[in-house]
Amino acid sequence: MPTDDRPEYDVVIVGAGLAGLYMLHRVRGLGLSVRVYEAGDGVGGTWYWNRYPGARCDVPSLEYSYSFDPQLEQEWEWSERYATQPEILRYIEHVADRYDLRRDITLGTRVESVIRDDEANRWAVTTDAGEEVWATFVITAAGCLSAPKPPEIGGLDSFAGTLVSTSAWPADGVDLAGKRVGVIGTGSSGIQSIPLIAEQAASLTVFQRTPNYSLPAHNAPLDPAVQRDWKARYREHRAAVLQARTGILVERGTRSALEVDPDERSARYAQCWDSGLFACIPASYTDIITDLDANETAAEFVRGRIREIVRDPDVAEALTPRGYPFGTKRICLDTGYYDTFNQEHVTLVDLRRTPLVAVTPEGVQTTEEEFGLDVLVLATGFDAVTGPLLRMDIRGRDGVHLRDAWAGGPHSYLGLQVAGFPNLFTITGPGSPSVVSNVVVSIEQHVDWIAECLRYLREHGVAAIEPDADAEAAWAQHVHDVAAATLYPQAPSWFVGANVPGKPRVFMPYLGGVPAYRQKCAEVVEAGYEGFVLHRPAVHA
Repeated sequence: MPTDDRPEYDVVIVGAGLAGLYMLHRVRGLGLSVRVYEAGDGVGGTWYWNRYPGARCDVPSLEYSYSFDPQLEQEWEWSERYATQPEILRYIEHVADRYDLRRDITLGTRVESVIRDDEANRWAVTTDAGEEVWATFVITAAGCLSAPKPPEIGGLDSFAGTLVSTSAWPADGVDLAGKRVGVIGTGSSGIQSIPLIAEQAASLTVFQRTPNYSLPAHNAPLDPAVQRDWKARYREHRAAVLQARTGILVERGTRSALEVDPDERSARYAQCWDSGLFACIPASYTDIITDLDANETAAEFVRGRIREIVRDPDVAEALTPRGYPFGTKRICLDTGYYDTFNQEHVTLVDLRRTPLVAVTPEGVQTTEEEFGLDVLVLATGFDAVTGPLLRMDIRGRDGVHLRDAWAGGPHSYLGLQVAGFPNLFTITGPGSPSVVSNVVVSIEQHVDWIAECLRYLREHGVAAIEPDADAEAAWAQHVHDVAAATLYPQAPSWFVGANVPGKPRVFMPYLGGVPAYRQKCAEVVEAGYEGFVLHRPAVHA
């Protein structure tokens, strides 16, 4: 624990990505002292770390951007419909410089522990650099997909070639030219990187356990006329985004998929396929995500497109998702993914048929053969939503560990706070729309809510805030009930932690939609922070 001569801040923010930077900007505006700790050597969060070939956003650039400053909207020019990682990182760096945010950020420093001092009503924050500070408020902005999942693959340390992860791709790149390359994993990172890796490698072997649904992005340079139109009507567009269920502008259907003529339905799906919007097919009819028969019509349409693209029927079948409903895992957007498997130097290994045994010094051994490799790429995903929080040692009232509090699965009130952890806020935490929405929309809403909460606490002499345990339990039940009314829980996805051995199976994000969630958060404030306990002043009681 730090001693009393350690620096003390009103607010410590964990993370300097899109959430942390905006939170810093808002906290500064309140006149509070603040320090941000960022594990990376630069700002950007997800967009600092994920430098793998093909990394880009799956939400249109004009929507995947801050809305808080109209001048920022007007001055920044996006070059592509879906921005690449380098362009998004340049945007984030521009924001850090434009608002002079770097002077309050400590880079290359990971927060190791956040421990509550009940008597003093403050948090002791310790970093891996040995720095110890006090903070009245701690705000986690660590991101939902920032804790890489340790791969459950034996023999990785024995590999004699180059071993690299998509989540920690070297800034100076990896030499793939003329190399025998293997990729383990076909989630979003794998699907984005595989076509570009295939362009460079002498041979590419893709090791797939579970095929994912992927739709074509139809990415292209951003039409200047489109960008001018958006800038002329940005306020109107932003207002429309806030009324969109996922925070992404997409036309929503008003009929069941089962009540329309099959030809009409196929034409609608084809229109969505050509739109380049991953949210289009799920939104095309009212029951795609709630009725299995309706869902199957969409799933079979996508499977048919895969069969049309991939010439080898056996490879096409191996790439065809089955066993879980369409859209219940995050749908991927790609550029030439399925067509990549038509290339002679690209091989797909179906690990459902021939399981992976181990990585060897020479490559990868399955139950049938060993594949010699020079480079092995791990695209094995993340310990999503809770992982970034639980890798820190967070202890609340009476020394209770957050990991123990969440032993049966995460619970929070509105995804913003956890009972027993006063003055600890979690931007896009479990129980909020977060990863099932345009995350920038969700980030801004959380940051604004937290900033106004901090203002309220100061103006009303409130020492600490935390959820009422009953309100938290009721919200957790509501999150569960909303998810249970859909097909989402039927998929073994990272939304429920199914990709991490031993992780409690709880559907983590809130599926009620961005507008309903925003309304609930507003109603809570209007009712005097209903569902929260406001401590004046005996915060340790």
